Amino acid sequence: MTGDYFSWLVYALPFMMIGLVYYFRQRTHKHNKKILHKNVKAGMADPASLHPLINSHMCVGCGACVSACPEGDVLGLIHGRAELINPTYCIGHGACRVACPFNAISLVFGTATRGVDIPLVSETFETNIPGIFIAGELGGMGLIRNAAEQGKQAIDAISKLSGIGKNKDLDVMIIGAGPAGFSASLSAMEKKLNYVTVEQESLGGAVFQYPRGKIVMTAPVKLALVGKVQLRETSKEALLQMWHSIEEKTKVKINYREKMDNITPDGDHFIVTTTKSKYRTRAVLLTIGRRGTPRKLGVPGEELPKVVYSLLDPEQFRDKHVLVVGGGDSALEAAISIAEEKNTTVALSYRSEAFSRVKEKNRVKLASAEKSGRIKVLLSSTVKHISPDKVSLEHLGKPLELKNDGVIVCAGGILPTPFLKQIGIQVDTKYGTA
Repeated sequence: MTGDYFSWLVYALPFMMIGLVYYFRQRTHKHNKKILHKNVKAGMADPASLHPLINSHMCVGCGACVSACPEGDVLGLIHGRAELINPTYCIGHGACRVACPFNAISLVFGTATRGVDIPLVSETFETNIPGIFIAGELGGMGLIRNAAEQGKQAIDAISKLSGIGKNKDLDVMIIGAGPAGFSASLSAMEKKLNYVTVEQESLGGAVFQYPRGKIVMTAPVKLALVGKVQLRETSKEALLQMWHSIEEKTKVKINYREKMDNITPDGDHFIVTTTKSKYRTRAVLLTIGRRGTPRKLGVPGEELPKVVYSLLDPEQFRDKHVLVVGGGDSALEAAISIAEEKNTTVALSYRSEAFSRVKEKNRVKLASAEKSGRIKVLLSSTVKHISPDKVSLEHLGKPLELKNDGVIVCAGGILPTPFLKQIGIQVDTKYGTA
């Protein structure tokens, strides 16, 4: 009897294990399919930038890519194959491609329905114009670690150009002091290059524009003159404080509040014109990001001092009536953070009928704030006029007037693509291609 029991167990155990594996795979499949369907329905099926493209014929569903992604729930297994289930959460780490043992993943820009303009650069980040280089977000790489590494590699390539260090002209002009530009400036200083870095705003570039307290995802990165910097998850303030500390310690020089206006060729050199001066340089490194010039509303009163195009510190709007304009994550995050300040009233205006491309966590927070009365959501609305103490809108086809002390316009930026094309840099529109 005992022998029969063990014989049955020996035969049954493998089938039980297979059944358990099948059960958990099916449960995982349903969970991931539900997430993907929810994002497609909400209009959040398009990744913002660089993202994985999975070859379904080569994928065997091992899940290595799912485990490797540090953002969590970006990739998931559906019907035994990996899929991008949370596209808007993907920030282009590339860890999934490295982890795939079957080379089933490539990293691409854009989708079949939404093109992304990407400047054409070589493996050394040089454009089709010899001597002009692009690194960081403008080249499609928004991840802090990768942008910083690109800035360093671009300077390595520039240092090998003919004519470097041969005369009084600049070796390189670095435009922008975000992660790529700051890293490039440190590398240029380490290599004793004659360089100038200009930044139209403040150290940090796009990071500086994040709302106070916003979590910035980053990873260990090696900086010239500093070595490896260990950061995994940090706040905007902590990251900028670290960069300012490095700036002070290394004495790296950056010209703030100086905007680049034009670049013209001068033999094998370039003349870079800024709002403050003209520079002759052997090479130019563009690290200006993709946000470009803020997109304006084009309404009367927009020139008033109370109208701004990014939120730096919600506390400055305490005890005030505020209008936030826009329907993206930056607009929702701005409205939510301002609404947390004492005695503040917040209205959020968006021209469309729904917030179609925002993160689910922001959607939930906004719904909670609206339910509690902390935010007044005005869908299908447009700003018509801004006055010193009020704003006039059209909401659902009817006029609406609100008391107002401040307006934050989060309508995105005008990409620098026309400028790049004007100076001769080739820009390709990627539709789900590398």
